[in-house]
Amino acid sequence: MDRPGKRPLRGREQTRRMSFAGSSGAVQRSRDFGRDALRSWRWLPAVDDEQRAVTEDVLLMISELVTNACLHAPGGPRELRLSWDGARLRVEVTDASPVRPKLRPRTDPGQPGGHGLRVVDRLAGAWGSAPEAGGKQVWLEVPSPLDHHVRHPF
Repeated sequence: MDRPGKRPLRGREQTRRMSFAGSSGAVQRSRDFGRDALRSWRWLPAVDDEQRAVTEDVLLMISELVTNACLHAPGGPRELRLSWDGARLRVEVTDASPVRPKLRPRTDPGQPGGHGLRVVDRLAGAWGSAPEAGGKQVWLEVPSPLDHHVRHPF
């Protein structure tokens, strides 16, 4: 189930891109890349528990999207893009499969598999997928934790 965002990214957007050459080590490389980008945008080091939690959630969701591409798309993920506009972070993972991701029916929490998109569904402000260059892009958005006294509704 896609949960579309209600507002597009706005403001002065900064984007970081990482291309993949196969699936080997892709998840760890994507987390390292994400951590470096968040550091450059001053999400890290976290100044409080909420900022730390949101940052860790983002890194977990990056891992989940990249893992899904490794498991379900021929050739694994193509590219990871992180876009930051000061109010919202958008994470995009592209791959060569045109098959859109779907939430699986609830499974036994003690069994492996089928939980990644449920994690994304619970933690992201919005997520979805769109066709892109013979495959697809799976994306998610997260509001900024930098000023959590001001809520940014989706």
